Amino acid sequence: MPERLADKQCVPCRGGVPPLKGPALADLQKQVQEWTVVEEHHLVKTFKFPDFRKALEFTNRVGELAEEQGHHPDLLLAWGKVEVTLWTHAVNGLSESDFIMAAKIDRLPR
Repeated sequence: MPERLADKQCVPCRGGVPPLKGPALADLQKQVQEWTVVEEHHLVKTFKFPDFRKALEFTNRVGELAEEQGHHPDLLLAWGKVEVTLWTHAVNGLSESDFIMAAKIDRLPR
């Protein structure tokens, strides 16, 4: 049985490899179906909450996970929602680590 994305660790990218495209990208997207791949460049998902406090608590959990994994998303916090954007700056596009991080974020308590 293949290892689930959420059980893997993000790997620091130093560049020098191409970003994911085409079939490789589509295969990974199937494993994080609620995330949107935008222009084969980044992943985006909006999480909804009943109020600002719950959204802030979730933002802080994502921040702690990001520090643990060494992979840092862009976070937009607003009343009742958190928008998370992932992409690998070193390759100016998507890497497997972006999908690993998305799967880990999905497992966080809301």
